Amino acid sequence: MHLREAAVTEPDSIRLLGDYFGSRELEFTEVGGVYTTRFPEAETFTPPAGVFLLVIDDDNAAVGCGGIRLLPQAAADNAPGTAGERARQLEAGTVTEATPVRFEVKHVWLSEAARGKGWAIALMNELERRAHEFGATQLVLDTNARLTAAARLYTRLGYEQTEPYNDNANATNWYAKQLS
Repeated sequence: MHLREAAVTEPDSIRLLGDYFGSRELEFTEVGGVYTTRFPEAETFTPPAGVFLLVIDDDNAAVGCGGIRLLPQAAADNAPGTAGERARQLEAGTVTEATPVRFEVKHVWLSEAARGKGWAIALMNELERRAHEFGATQLVLDTNARLTAAARLYTRLGYEQTEPYNDNANATNWYAKQLS
């Protein structure tokens, strides 16, 4: 297994995001809910504003995905979100060390055949590493209570439940992790 950076507009990305959204939609309709699908905008997952990664199996097939993006508020306060820009803003006094640079984890998903192999942990660790490179001081994410395996993964990786930071109609749980 390896990870490959990809545009969200690439065919493999579109296919995996479609599978991800389809699986979420199916879970929601099984319990009488409605899932809202929003395909990501390419520029929000393009460095340094973010990144989108594909999980590639040993047969060179794309079997999973996930990304990070600079949150809009952080983008307004800290654009373009790089460590160099952050240093310039600190020097100018427009932000302080206490001003968080928050990136959001989005669309983490593995196909059924790719689950249980530790690849989600590898993906999350790489997303965290990339966020840190982009100058993030905090990672946040939202999920739904029905996704119990995801909640266990996030907790195992050091994410803690937090107050809602967005109005995602699909989310019931929000998590945050401070980066050093």
